[in-house]
Amino acid sequence: MDLDAFSAVHGPTWRRLDELARRRRLSGAEGDELVRLYQEVATHLSAVRSAAPDPATVSHLSDVLGRARAAIGGAHEPSWRDVTHFLARALPAALYRIRWWTVAVTLAFCVVAVVAGFHVALTPEAQAAMGTPAELRAYAEEQFAAYYSTYDSSSFAAQVWTNNAWIAAQCVAFGISGVWPVWVLFQNAVGVGAAGGVMALHGGLAEFFQLILPHGLMELTAIFVAGAAGLRIFWSVVDPQGRPRGRAVAEEGRALITVALGLVGVLGVSGLVEGFVTPSDLPWWLKIAIGAVVLAAFWVYVLVVGRRAYADGESGDLRRGETADVLPVAA
Repeated sequence: MDLDAFSAVHGPTWRRLDELARRRRLSGAEGDELVRLYQEVATHLSAVRSAAPDPATVSHLSDVLGRARAAIGGAHEPSWRDVTHFLARALPAALYRIRWWTVAVTLAFCVVAVVAGFHVALTPEAQAAMGTPAELRAYAEEQFAAYYSTYDSSSFAAQVWTNNAWIAAQCVAFGISGVWPVWVLFQNAVGVGAAGGVMALHGGLAEFFQLILPHGLMELTAIFVAGAAGLRIFWSVVDPQGRPRGRAVAEEGRALITVALGLVGVLGVSGLVEGFVTPSDLPWWLKIAIGAVVLAAFWVYVLVVGRRAYADGESGDLRRGETADVLPVAA
C-alpha cells in the first residue's frame, strides 16, 4: 500500500468524521453520516494496520475514531461495575506489579531510620541540634504520647488521613522526577528514626514502639507503596522495556495513579487506627495485633487478589477501548 496516496484519497473523509465528532449538536442527516463515516474509517484503520502500520497514521485514526465512538455511544457513565473492577482487578494488580519495589523501599527506609536513631541516641551534637536536654526530656516523657491524645479522635483521624494521602499522591505524581519520592521518604525515615533515638535516650523506646506500631505498620507501608509507585514511573523513562518512552511513561503513569487513588482508602483505615486505637486504653499487645492484622490483610489483598488479576493480564492501566490503539512492540 502507498500510504501517502491512501491518505490523500481518504483524508477528506477522515477530516469530515473528525469535524462531525467534535460538534455538540447534529441533525438527523449528520448523525447518519457520522455513523456511516465511522464504519468507513474503521475499515481504513484496519487496512492501514495490516498493510502499512505507520504509527502516526494509526494514532491519528484511533483518536478520530475514539471521538466518533464517544459521540455515537455517548459518554461513559460510571457504574458499580467500574468500582468493582477497580477494587477487585485494577488496584490489586497495580500493587502486585510494584511489590518488589515496595519491599526495596521498605528496607531502605528502615536502614535510614535505624541509622538516624542510633546517631541521635549516641551523638551529643545531634541531640543538641534537636533541642536542649530539657526539651528532649519533655518530648520523650510528655509530648510524644500527648500527640496521639490531644485532639478529638474523629478530627485527629481525618487530619492524619488527609495529610498522609497528600504525601502519597505527591510521591506518585512527582515520581517521574526520580528525586521527590526519595526526598520525601528520606525525610520521613530520618524523622521517625530521630524520634525513636530521643525516646531511647530517655528510656522510652518501648513506649515509642507501642504508640507507633498499631497505626504505623499500615501507614508507613502505604507511604512505601507510594514511593515505590513514583520510582517505578521514573524507571519507565530509564528502561521503557522496548516501548517508546512516551508510551511507557503514559502507561505506567495511568496504571500507578491507580495506586494513589487506592492508597486514599488504605490511609483512611490507618487513620482510623491512629485516631481510635493508638490512644485508646486497650492493652499495648492488642493495639499492635490490630495493626498487624490490618497490614496482613493488605498484603493478602496484594499477593493473592493482585497476583490473580495480574496473571489474567490486568495491569492497573485503563481497559482496552478506553485508550487509543497502539502498535505492538517487542519487550
